[in-house]
Amino acid sequence: MAELRAHRVAEQMKKELGEILTRKIKDPRVGFVTVTDVEVTGDLQQAKIFISVLGDEKEKQDTLLGLSKAKGFIRSEIGQRIRLRKTPEIYFEFDEALERGNRIDKILRDLNE
Repeated sequence: MAELRAHRVAEQMKKELGEILTRKIKDPRVGFVTVTDVEVTGDLQQAKIFISVLGDEKEKQDTLLGLSKAKGFIRSEIGQRIRLRKTPEIYFEFDEALERGNRIDKILRDLNE
């Protein structure tokens, strides 16, 4: 039961985060960010937010820095939008799956040529 609730909260957070990151965050360091997934612990205390960032390594690090600085604001926005007793602590992490998939795709295309 707790897993189902955590999943629902994660999906809701993912939706709201997309909105918050595109419309509310004004930090110039934060580039083009896509929230690819959100994992919420069963007790709803922590949320790991997986992001994908368009750009080079420096732009990715700058975006992560900007998001870390805005963590409190993002958390309070989520708290206002989702009815929870306690808003989960949030952590940002790069989603490596997308990049890995693109790299594999490129290798396969190169092999075919």
